Amino acid sequence: MSALRPLQQLASTSLRSFCYYSTAMAFTLPSGATMPVPGFGTGTKWYKSGDPSLDRTVVDALVSALKVGYRHIDGAEVYGTEAEIGVAIKESGIPRDQIFVTGKIFPKIANPRAAFEQTLKLMQLDYLDLYLIHAPFFDEKSHGISIETAWDILSELKSAGKIKDIGVSNFAIADLERLKDAKEKVAVNQIEFNPYLQNQTPGIVDYCQKNGIILEAYTPLGPLAPAAKGGPVDPVVDKLATKYGRDPGQIILKWVIQRGILPVTTSAKVARQKSNLDLDGFELTPEEVKEIDEAGSKKHFRTYWAHKYIP
Repeated sequence: MSALRPLQQLASTSLRSFCYYSTAMAFTLPSGATMPVPGFGTGTKWYKSGDPSLDRTVVDALVSALKVGYRHIDGAEVYGTEAEIGVAIKESGIPRDQIFVTGKIFPKIANPRAAFEQTLKLMQLDYLDLYLIHAPFFDEKSHGISIETAWDILSELKSAGKIKDIGVSNFAIADLERLKDAKEKVAVNQIEFNPYLQNQTPGIVDYCQKNGIILEAYTPLGPLAPAAKGGPVDPVVDKLATKYGRDPGQIILKWVIQRGILPVTTSAKVARQKSNLDLDGFELTPEEVKEIDEAGSKKHFRTYWAHKYIP
């Protein structure tokens, strides 16, 4: 059974009344918790490398995003912005239980418990809603831990009530197969996904959706990036944007959702934050979804981990 419940009404009326904009879509996790759509990312443009100082630009962008209605923050230890997430949640004044927070582990994968506790400390939180193994690109010989052992430790943290759900990111089918017999099933696989990258690795979308693994898409707006502009998706998206009175970003995000995938995007601009969140009130037809599928399949564009994947 698919973990996706499209167009599911969010249960919290207080959440809806607070939102400047709201979305009536959520993805349901094994714990029964829902993942609000879309997620607001704290990596990509916000990425910090070894700088421990607090970046007020990131804090301000997060506070703005929360105040206009986002309720899903996507973080990771490698981004270097976990402290900013914690400060922004406090400054927003929004109750913790109304915000879905994701963390990811990768650089410190050798000691998942210590890495997790450090994440909680930096975010000033008591628990995470979702915790992911950020990538499968490590092995027991070089890192002193295997995917299976790391997963078992995350499962123990979940059992202890410190994490509500656990999952992975950038995993191919072969990586997921290593965990198929684990007692705790993979809830989420976050992958790079957009019209120009409809299968980060061969068959991954079908595999996850057939096995009840929620897919999240990072870089869902890839076709709008300067390096990808001018491709075959542009005229299709522009046509649909005119038809529905929307902008190209909203059309692509809606396409991602109608593919059964949860998009994670980001922006420092309040107008863009609102636009990316305002996805109610229109629906692409099956033919239009297919038209974007087919146009996107004519071009390949990957932003991250290119050295790990064969086009």
